[in-house]
Amino acid sequence: MEFVSTRNNKNVVNAESAIVKGLSSDGGLFTPNKFDKIINVDKLKNMTYKELAYFIITYFFDTLDKEKIKNAINNAYDKFGDSEVTPTRKVNMKDEIDYYLELFHGPTSAFKDVALTMLPHLLTISYDILNIDKLVYILCATSGDTGKSALEGFKDVKNTYITVFYPNNFVSKIQELQMKTTTGKNTNVVSVNGNFDDCQRIVKNLMKESDSILNNKNVLFSSANSINIGRLIPQVVYYIKSYIDLLNNNEIKNNEKINFVVPTGNFGDILAGYIAKKMGLPIDKLICASNKNNILTDFLNTGVYDAKRTFYNTNSPSMDIIISSNLERLLYIESGYDDEFIKKIYKDLENEKKFEIDKNLLNKINETFLGFSADENETNDIIKKVFDESKYLIDTHTAVAKCCKDKFENKKINDNKTVILSTASPYKFCKSVYGAVGAATEDVGAATEDVGAASCRPGKQITSPTNDEFSIMSALEKISNTSAPKNLKVLNELPILHKDNVDVEEAENYIAINKLNVL
Repeated sequence: MEFVSTRNNKNVVNAESAIVKGLSSDGGLFTPNKFDKIINVDKLKNMTYKELAYFIITYFFDTLDKEKIKNAINNAYDKFGDSEVTPTRKVNMKDEIDYYLELFHGPTSAFKDVALTMLPHLLTISYDILNIDKLVYILCATSGDTGKSALEGFKDVKNTYITVFYPNNFVSKIQELQMKTTTGKNTNVVSVNGNFDDCQRIVKNLMKESDSILNNKNVLFSSANSINIGRLIPQVVYYIKSYIDLLNNNEIKNNEKINFVVPTGNFGDILAGYIAKKMGLPIDKLICASNKNNILTDFLNTGVYDAKRTFYNTNSPSMDIIISSNLERLLYIESGYDDEFIKKIYKDLENEKKFEIDKNLLNKINETFLGFSADENETNDIIKKVFDESKYLIDTHTAVAKCCKDKFENKKINDNKTVILSTASPYKFCKSVYGAVGAATEDVGAATEDVGAASCRPGKQITSPTNDEFSIMSALEKISNTSAPKNLKVLNELPILHKDNVDVEEAENYIAINKLNVL
């Protein structure tokens, strides 16, 4: 298997180079040069999650040592709190049945764990093959969840150092505490006075300018974001696992097509489903679910990607993104691996904050991808509805997906069963979820007391009288009769270890001067 840059078809590398580099020197994203139809559900239906992971990862990364990959898979997925790793739950509502692919059973309670528990192992295997004796400096931008998953994955991994940039005041309190309390001698967390797109741009600029910034230092840059193909490929596995779960539980018949609805901001999670489809998984539609920052929905409906728009800080912050990196991979593949086309439209995006594709290409993309969006009122309402009718608790991002699933089904595009990707524990966003389910706010401050449920005006999220996330977490446990993940409950007992803050324009010098000179 070879990997080619989306912006230069002559820039072709093998798996270990693609994983270590993270981003091509020309700014493009390394993309597999082929997708063979190797997924035969009948042959895979008795495989465990780990066996499926081995099947997919060794197919794409075929130059990596297979025994080391097997050990890496065991090490990664033994950390998950559910033996199925990513179980698919059937939830009975009043007038419908929903299926939730739960991706939050990893060590940081977010879907990013599925790939970021694997990536450090893949990186270690890769730089051993390449005989790299340099420090691998991992650069990571996060809108909330990637940061902690990456920090946890790379913590104390030999020959690595990691800096995570996150947008100051644009992540949940729980997400921020997860990052700022991370231990490990090789971890660094920096809040940026900007939004996620600023953080992502900082990382990409540093990597593109690495030769001049590193200046012969014994260091090389890599990335933990889904621009790194080593981060993206492990996500393909849970789509296959979900299909097999439905099949083995007699919810679908063999080779019956299904849909997936994916809450996404950077387009990596949904692109993994696209890869699964290209490899033979019976997927019909991939429904891109956006929040109020609905640039992807607009693009999939019009073919116009217009970044000149208001950026909104929402209650689903991991999706608060305007520049969706992995869309570039989709456009590259669907345009027939046309690197000149990609260079042109991304130059337009850089210079004019906008690009447009023709109707033929849009129609081709729409054969698989459809876009829907939901605002915060709709999100709050659906959290309450799902809880009232089923006692199943969902987080704000999953709620966006559920809203979009309902809108898709109202269009009566097909009659296939649709799986909702549930990307985070509701306790990572407990304040928003608690308010949405309609808990009595006067009882929030006394989380050890009985907490009653009260009705919430449709479209209105209750404002809590306390900012104590952990009192709210305890209250949410009581009204839902569920337990918060242990890794979240203990955060308020941990010391704050990372306090650095920078303005956007200072961030590159922060790395080039402050960090590199002391490593």
